Amino acid sequence: MHKTHIKTDLPGPKARELLARDALVVSPSYPRDYPFVISHGKGAQAWDVDGNRFLDFAAGIAVCGTGHSHPAVVRAVQDAAERFLHISSDYWHEGQIRLAERMNQLSPIAGPVMSFFAQSGTESVEAALKLARYVTGRGRFLGFIGGFHGRTMGSLAFTSSKYTQQKGFFPTMPGVTHVPYPNNYRPLFAGDDQGQAVLRYIENELFLHSVPAGEVAAILVEPIQGEGGYLVPPDGFLAGLRTLCDRHGILLIFDEVQSGVGRTGKMFAAQHWNVEPDIMTLAKGLGSGLPIGMVVAKRSIMQKWTRGAHGNTFGGNPLCCAAALATLDLVEHQYCANAAKVGEYFIAKLREFAAKYPVVGEVRGKGLMIGMELVTDRGSKTPAKKICDALITRAYHNGLLLLACGQSTVRFMPPLMITESDVDEAVELLHHSLDEVLASERSAASRGVAAG
Repeated sequence: MHKTHIKTDLPGPKARELLARDALVVSPSYPRDYPFVISHGKGAQAWDVDGNRFLDFAAGIAVCGTGHSHPAVVRAVQDAAERFLHISSDYWHEGQIRLAERMNQLSPIAGPVMSFFAQSGTESVEAALKLARYVTGRGRFLGFIGGFHGRTMGSLAFTSSKYTQQKGFFPTMPGVTHVPYPNNYRPLFAGDDQGQAVLRYIENELFLHSVPAGEVAAILVEPIQGEGGYLVPPDGFLAGLRTLCDRHGILLIFDEVQSGVGRTGKMFAAQHWNVEPDIMTLAKGLGSGLPIGMVVAKRSIMQKWTRGAHGNTFGGNPLCCAAALATLDLVEHQYCANAAKVGEYFIAKLREFAAKYPVVGEVRGKGLMIGMELVTDRGSKTPAKKICDALITRAYHNGLLLLACGQSTVRFMPPLMITESDVDEAVELLHHSLDEVLASERSAASRGVAAG
């Protein structure tokens, strides 16, 4: 099947030409996995500059939630662009106010909320951290091992999904202590419930011995951990964090940059457990591809910021606000439910897939935020990083765009508008790709034996 939409060697001649030009003028710091050079996209499909068609199950790192160039989003941006492109946060415009009002209606936080506007996830996290310090007068924070919150100096202090993200940038913002994110598949603590074990560790060890609870401004956590491996926390963990924060006067910040806006089959991932944060950060899927981030906080918290305490130039850009409003309409009325329905079907198909391949250790996720962890064997659960990387590459060559996370987890984050037939096509391509990878592994092992 893959041969029907891959027309050239990959990368093709036009892609190779562009890659050569890029190498001379673009920073080499971008962590690109394979040489896909996009020409255009529609829905869950994308074409490269040589005319090869791909099924996109990466969606710009969970950004293109409504699919590539959804007509309703494009029209909203065009209409906004005809009026004005920019006015700055020194002034007002209705689109920004409407988006803040909409978030006040949709937010998982009970009671009124206020919003601060940014351009990205890392800026949203930075603003949330500044807000927490400002209103509490405290300087310390707790983050989680495996978390990803951005690459600017404040958010980077929390980011710990890979040491390469921190390497060469010490010191970052001081005052951050990391604790394990609960993972029942790879437990670090004794006991069956790793969520409760982590909570006990924070309360009975960390707060007792090294971090004064009264100095902690906030705990920053992803309701479902993204870059760290698409980890779904045990039931009761987020509620336990909420109780712990309330007991010590600590603010609870949920980073919903990747998990929010319908990705998990709920508008916000925290709604799976009915736990309310004090502050929430958003970006990625909020603008269907346009650069927008938001900090959403209880009005009682946000209104403590005084004039000039924080700001930026491009926050609340009219085109981005228009895209976000159109996106929220689509997600609320169509795609959130679709993500729940098709996500359930997808997880079932992946678990059938896993039954045929011993290298699949676990399939986990909610909605269309799904991880498939690869292991050398299910007994030791040793991460199969080499196989994971090879699978991502082979899938690209067969017409399926994927990304990895954690040590050896394939993550599936397609547009929220995908169909069950899209899932069937993706799983077939996945079968073909993993068969090729495992055959290559066996061939290499045989050559090694023969050489020995």
